[in-house]
Amino acid sequence: MEDPITTRLLRLDACALSDASDKLGITACVTGLLPLSAARKIAGRVHTVKLVKAADAPATSGAPVHLGSKAIMACQPGEIIVVEQNTGLDAGSWGGILSMGAKVRGVGGVIASGPVRDIDEAKQMDFAVYAPRTTARTARGRVVEAATDGPITVGEVTVNAGDYVLADGSAVVFVSAANAEKVVGEAEKIAKREAVMAKALMDGKPITEVMGADYEHMLR
Repeated sequence: MEDPITTRLLRLDACALSDASDKLGITACVTGLLPLSAARKIAGRVHTVKLVKAADAPATSGAPVHLGSKAIMACQPGEIIVVEQNTGLDAGSWGGILSMGAKVRGVGGVIASGPVRDIDEAKQMDFAVYAPRTTARTARGRVVEAATDGPITVGEVTVNAGDYVLADGSAVVFVSAANAEKVVGEAEKIAKREAVMAKALMDGKPITEVMGADYEHMLR
């Protein structure tokens, strides 16, 4: 059964959600994370992955587990994986086999704050990956997973497992679980007002009248 907040998010766009967050004084929008493999909006509940430099990782025992694989197994269909890779290293924070595993699992998409690789494979399987750029450099020996479903930082936003995200061609916008109803409700009001404005333009009303004081003061 689809999460009702996710259903409502998929009817919105990043701009309306960002405007709503601004109106409520919430830092939520991250720019520069682009749809690299599928030109479509994604939205849903979040599972998080935190990556750190391999040199900074504590020693562990037991068989190694590839980064991102725990998050894939934690996902319900339609949920989104968000990866923090803020090390500054040119190292893949996501790759082709992970995309295949996520696609099979029904994951709705991946958002990474660092470079990703195997993006052509993600395109071929129509799996949505958002990231700032691509690389061919492996994570091996460079970055490792420090935590799954712990708090992470993407841009200026702290993201927790169970929060929500919407990503499209404009930006990525996060919504905390605690604020979801309030933020989404405000975004729906903004979207409705903009739909009325669009209709007025189509009906021949001058844009100088449509985008007047009421529009400029919309976030007050």
